[in-house]
Amino acid sequence: MHEKDIQRPGDEGAGTTPPPFRLDGEVALVTGSYRGLGYSIARGFARAGAAVVINGRDGAAVEAAASVLREDGLDAYGVAFDVTSAEDIDRGLRKIEKGPGPPTILVNNAGIIRRAPMLEMEEQEWRAEVDINLTGPFLVARRVVPGMIEAGRGKIINICSVLTEVARASVAGYASTKAGLKLLTQSMATEWGAHNIQANGIGPGFFATEMTGPLQENREFDTWLRGRVPAGRWGRPEELVGPAVFLASRASDFVNGHVLYVDGGLLARM
Repeated sequence: MHEKDIQRPGDEGAGTTPPPFRLDGEVALVTGSYRGLGYSIARGFARAGAAVVINGRDGAAVEAAASVLREDGLDAYGVAFDVTSAEDIDRGLRKIEKGPGPPTILVNNAGIIRRAPMLEMEEQEWRAEVDINLTGPFLVARRVVPGMIEAGRGKIINICSVLTEVARASVAGYASTKAGLKLLTQSMATEWGAHNIQANGIGPGFFATEMTGPLQENREFDTWLRGRVPAGRWGRPEELVGPAVFLASRASDFVNGHVLYVDGGLLARM
């Protein structure tokens, strides 16, 4: 056993007793976070004590979302950039570093979905999903991680999906990129774990958001979902906050390379 593996009296907070689920002193960048699940996560982080950076491509929408958090007395900043452009990412990160500071928490949440049968899907639609859902997390993490290494710690949370594990018709691009994101998460954990950086994923089930609006209005799908999910309902955006805070906090310091599915039990039922 190595010296650093021995727990001494007074070390209980790092061993038998879980650390507090607090994010005080952390800077959290959540991409694609001016609405939907990303906004819920960012707000949850801010309430847990972090300085949060709201992000998206629409500068006005980003600043409006950050303003709402600030009106609630939370520490929030708005920085717009395109996750598919390394140059734009660098510009945005330089602004963040001069403001709240280098991110110690990164949530790669920005994503899109194109619903179309594969034979009807245009090449540019496929490439757009790959660029935003898979290449984006790689580009943003590549820019953020050197600062985490310098800080001696970091948390990366990649927003995957239940479609990381199973397929449905007409969402081939989305499912393929989310499956790839799982392996990218494991690659991040493998390469950066030695720097005290933990990379994990969250796989949401079907949540009631703007993105799933057409599915919520589809009576056939709604009936199928409620029958398939043991919880018998759609997820609520705020129900993603607890798992995200856990993976962003010291409570998860020895959790690395996993995807936590928050799906009401959907994947558990055959």
